[in-house]
Amino acid sequence: MIVVAKARPSERAQFIQKTYLHLAGAVGAFILVEIMLFQLGIAEGLLNFISAGGQWMWLGILGGFALLGWFSRSLAAKADDVNTQYAGLGLYVIAEALIFAPLLYIAAYFSDPTVLPTAAILTLLLFAGLTTVALTTRTDFTFLGGILKIGGFVALGLIICGTIFGFTLGLFFSVAMVIFASAAILYDTSKIIHHYSTHQHVAASLELFASVALLFWYVLRIVMALSRR
Repeated sequence: MIVVAKARPSERAQFIQKTYLHLAGAVGAFILVEIMLFQLGIAEGLLNFISAGGQWMWLGILGGFALLGWFSRSLAAKADDVNTQYAGLGLYVIAEALIFAPLLYIAAYFSDPTVLPTAAILTLLLFAGLTTVALTTRTDFTFLGGILKIGGFVALGLIICGTIFGFTLGLFFSVAMVIFASAAILYDTSKIIHHYSTHQHVAASLELFASVALLFWYVLRIVMALSRR
C-alpha cells in the first residue's frame, strides 16, 4: 500500500484528479436525487412528517442518518475493493439527500429565491479556498483531528440540550459550525494525502463530500436567517 504523500508525483496527481472528479460526481448525484425527491413529493412529505413529530422526531432522524453515515464512511475507508467503496459513497449520498430535502424545500418555497444559489456559491468559494490552502502549503492539518472530535461532541451536546430544553440554536451557532466544517475540510484534505493509499480515491471523495455537505448545511442556514431580517 502506497500512501499518497509518498507516491510518485504522477501517481499523486492522478489520485487528486480522481478524488475531485468523484467528489464532483457525488455532488451531481446529490442534486439529481434532490430533484427526484422534489418531483415525487417526497421532500414535502418529509418536511410534513418531521414538523408533525416535533424536535424529537428531527433529532431521531439525524441520529439514525448519522449512524448510517458512519457506516458508509467506514465501509468505503476500510474496503480494498473499489465496488465496496462505491457502495459506501452511493449510500452516503442518498442519506444526505434525504436529510437535506426538508431544509432545501423550506429554502426553495418559503425563502427568498436568491437563498439557494447564494449558499451554493459561498460554499463552493469556501471549499475552493480551503482546498487550495491544504494542497499548496506543507502544513499537515491532521492535527485538527482531536479538536474536531471535541468540537463535534460539544455541538452534539448543544443540539440535544436545545431539543430537551426547547431553546433554538441561532445564527452564532451556525457561524461556529461553518468554522467547524471549514476545519474539517482542511483536516480531511490533509488526511487523504497523508494517510490514504493511492487506490482509495473513492473513499477520499466520500470524506470530502461529508465535510462539504456539513459546510453547505450551515451556510444555507445562515443565508436563510439573514434573508429574513
